[in-house]
Amino acid sequence: MITDACGCEIEVPVDGAPIPKLYKVREIQLAAVSGVLLVAGIAGGGGTVGTVLEALAFVAGGLTFIPASARALLRGRLSVGTLMMIAAIGAILLGELAEAATLAFLFAISEALESYALTRTRQGLRALMDLVPDRATVRRNGRELDVDPVELLIGDLLVVKAGERVATDGTIRTGRSALDQSAITGESVPVERGPGDDVFAAAINGSGALEVEVTARAGENSLARVVRIVEEAQDRKGAGQRLADRVARPLVPGVLVVALLVAVIGSLATGDTSEWINRALVVLVAASPCAFAIAVPITVVSAIGAATRAGVLIKGGAALEALASVRTVALDKTGTLTRNQPTVIDTLSTGDATADEVLAVAAALEGRSDHPLAAAILAATDQTPAADDVQNVAGSGLTGTIDGIPVRLGRPGFIDAGPLADDVTRLQEQGATVVLVEQDGSAIGAVAVRDELRPEAAEAVALLRTVGVRQVVMLTGDNTATARALAAQAGIDDVRAELLPEDKLTAVQNLSATQPVAMVGDGINDAPALASARVGIAMGAVGSDVAIETADVALMGSDLRALPDAIGHARRADRIMRQNLALSAAILLTLVPLAALGILGLATVVAAHEIAELLVIANGVRAARRTAFRERTAGPVTHVRRPVPVATVTEVH
Repeated sequence: MITDACGCEIEVPVDGAPIPKLYKVREIQLAAVSGVLLVAGIAGGGGTVGTVLEALAFVAGGLTFIPASARALLRGRLSVGTLMMIAAIGAILLGELAEAATLAFLFAISEALESYALTRTRQGLRALMDLVPDRATVRRNGRELDVDPVELLIGDLLVVKAGERVATDGTIRTGRSALDQSAITGESVPVERGPGDDVFAAAINGSGALEVEVTARAGENSLARVVRIVEEAQDRKGAGQRLADRVARPLVPGVLVVALLVAVIGSLATGDTSEWINRALVVLVAASPCAFAIAVPITVVSAIGAATRAGVLIKGGAALEALASVRTVALDKTGTLTRNQPTVIDTLSTGDATADEVLAVAAALEGRSDHPLAAAILAATDQTPAADDVQNVAGSGLTGTIDGIPVRLGRPGFIDAGPLADDVTRLQEQGATVVLVEQDGSAIGAVAVRDELRPEAAEAVALLRTVGVRQVVMLTGDNTATARALAAQAGIDDVRAELLPEDKLTAVQNLSATQPVAMVGDGINDAPALASARVGIAMGAVGSDVAIETADVALMGSDLRALPDAIGHARRADRIMRQNLALSAAILLTLVPLAALGILGLATVVAAHEIAELLVIANGVRAARRTAFRERTAGPVTHVRRPVPVATVTEVH
């Protein structure tokens, strides 16, 4: 059970329970029933049947907020729900059952939409556990056993074959391989790991066999910590106050005090208790937040609809308000600022060899292997000679022959860089992964691969500052050299690298201490930070299910410039919401004293509310305009493998 910002309790499914369909959400069912009964009651034209239908409509709509608002009131919490409850009760006491039912129906719609958004917040967490293999191979007493990962004990020796996922955290005891740890660390390319190195649950083993000593049980490993952190962060966010609540908080006690004073002072002054109690009830109806109830929802629906048509999914009013408040944006690197598609950025050659020859030899070997950098090298050339006897040297590289001549490709150390050593060091300092190419026993060159920035990244960062973002930060699990090199290209000065998920969470929390933060990411390792930030934003087109479900906003395209557009759109919607709330408050502040003085009767008060609602609706629908979303030419295709030009060619003689 979660209490939302309106003071209403909403059921959130426990982990493992199915996420209900929209029509199965209790609040939505009650709102629909209330609406049908209300229309039927009004259409009935009065009489006993109409009265019964209106009463049932009030009960159905009221169940979405009155019980919880009453409990919150007893605990000293005041909200829009409290004011709606009091106004509805006042309308009933005056015999205006249809007015009370209308209030309940309008507010029930708002609560129904909020409820559905909350039921989906944890759906993506289940995808995390799918990353852990169903079975694990463990060596005990000299025998290899197939066990459930939950049965693994600290100190067990886990056998991880080529292509398998690691079942839990551990330390490599024997073997060497390239591991894809992006799920946890966010590193853009697989990393070489050998004896003594730590590995994380859900890491994908490359081509080498490993024996890993278990250092954490299934429920305590890095993946389980990510789940726990996300759940805790979401619970903390659920307690946040909404804009309408902040406006309504002082109104509730003010209205109650005014109504009480009208009844008491008027009765004492005139002796006509009945008249002044009746007038006090009219004051309560005058204070009914009809316009308040729809001021925010109508703007939210309009703004979210416009954003969705522009490829930005905003998950509800709370997310829209949060997006409008952002002053700091924290950007993940891999898959967010970059394409998450390693590309050849430089080719070194030495002696009589040319860059094309170096790439051709590298591609010949990579074409017969599952090396992590194979796709980038193969995409960089269309000259691929036939290689024979290609063999993988676990954790080091590849060997083979071309036209009978021995060739090798691998990391520095496996192959002597020779005269290329300084250039290899330079490229590594720039964040590139470098593989050396050897022919007939001598190094002929090297190929540098790096996950490059999205072409629009620098423009997107500049646009963020034009929409009021004061600070842009890069948070990444990748190494410092790579992060700083790419951040400089994107125009980002604040770089925090080599972060695990909990480190990103801490960084976001530290940034949040001074101003509202938006975290933008696309991977599982970003999930805790996405959940903890004032607003989490996922790159939806390439992001993981976990990131998309954890986030409050998803950019469904691959153009990062949609981010500043979305923030600008949210700020405009926020201004419209504030205008609506100010108008609603002005109506209340006008009607309440006039009703208290007896100048306005019940019929006039109800009519004024209806006019106010029309004005609020007319203003709210302005948020449907997509003025903040700029028309852009189609961005580059990032998911189609195609030859790419070699960025730089360096020859060393």
